[in-house]
Amino acid sequence: MKSQIAALFIAAAAVLPAIADTLTVKADAPKRYVVKKGDTLWDISSLYLRSPWKWPELWQNNPQINNPHLIYPGDILSLGVDENGNPVLRIDKGVRKLSPQVRIISAKGAAIPTLPLSVLEPYLKFDQALSKDDLSDVPIVLGSNKNFKMSIAGHLLYVKGDLLQGSTYGLYRLGNPYKDGFTTLAYETKLVGIGRAVKGGDIADGVPSTLRVVDVKQEIKAGDFVMPIAQGQDHKAAFKMSKPNIAIDGKIIASANRHTEFGAMSVVVLNLGSSQKLVEGSVLNILRQSPTVIENEDGPRYIEDSSSLDKLIGDIGSLFGEENSEDSTVWHMPSEKVGELMLFKVYDNISYAMVTKTTHPIRVGDSVTN
Repeated sequence: MKSQIAALFIAAAAVLPAIADTLTVKADAPKRYVVKKGDTLWDISSLYLRSPWKWPELWQNNPQINNPHLIYPGDILSLGVDENGNPVLRIDKGVRKLSPQVRIISAKGAAIPTLPLSVLEPYLKFDQALSKDDLSDVPIVLGSNKNFKMSIAGHLLYVKGDLLQGSTYGLYRLGNPYKDGFTTLAYETKLVGIGRAVKGGDIADGVPSTLRVVDVKQEIKAGDFVMPIAQGQDHKAAFKMSKPNIAIDGKIIASANRHTEFGAMSVVVLNLGSSQKLVEGSVLNILRQSPTVIENEDGPRYIEDSSSLDKLIGDIGSLFGEENSEDSTVWHMPSEKVGELMLFKVYDNISYAMVTKTTHPIRVGDSVTN
């Protein structure tokens, strides 16, 4: 009998991956949807799928679509099935009847963004994450034409660097380091102003460049650094959603709002980047480590409720891999999924990501994996 039950489990295990890989459309998915300005690709994908990153599978063998990640306001999405009974999404040809004639609507504007542009835009345009090497020869503000410690719009700034006359530059201030344990991965930088170079300099001859301040976010100070607006700003707002096909193991190391807990649409920083083969659009799970339990003669208790001796046993045991004693047993509970996020700006060793879904408040220190 046991062998028969085991055989059933093996057969079920063989079937389960196939079931898991089957594309399932939500029961309440709309049969027809008109894309509107302000929509995001993630939101529309979520209307149809519980796993929105499987969006391209809905466009399988669809000759109308070159890139399923680029759809436009006015596109009419129509849900149907193919000859094999699989769900498929199509774009209606956009014909509107206007009596007594027919007009074909074909003009395209900008593709809708993958995530809310209002949240992404400051990061896509200006915010930077720079390493010490990046900062080694960046032009800096020496002072201004006014004997003020802080500059405002209209002031002329003198910059230690050879700027290109007529070009627009961002003025930045170095923020907190992004750390992974004791290792600094990069430094946060914040935009404090925008200026236009009115005169180039010649640093070799001791002549600074001149920059006129045209917009101020915060007071500009001597020591703030200067970078061309175009530098590092070629990140797009529409990108391919995908689950990485290699093992990913990282964590959230910072949040944009600096709160201890945060929810959906929050921007976070990960200790992962292109070095781990991640790209804009990569979707990862957020995991929360369940509390550790120490079991002794008094029964099981969470580690924070245990005695100092039991906590010490747990700490030393974790360090040396011997977590059980004659009197106590340390139980490390599994991690549980508490949300999902999508990367939208990727550097070598860190990434900016938006939290797209939560079941519990997200925290700095939570793990991310595929």
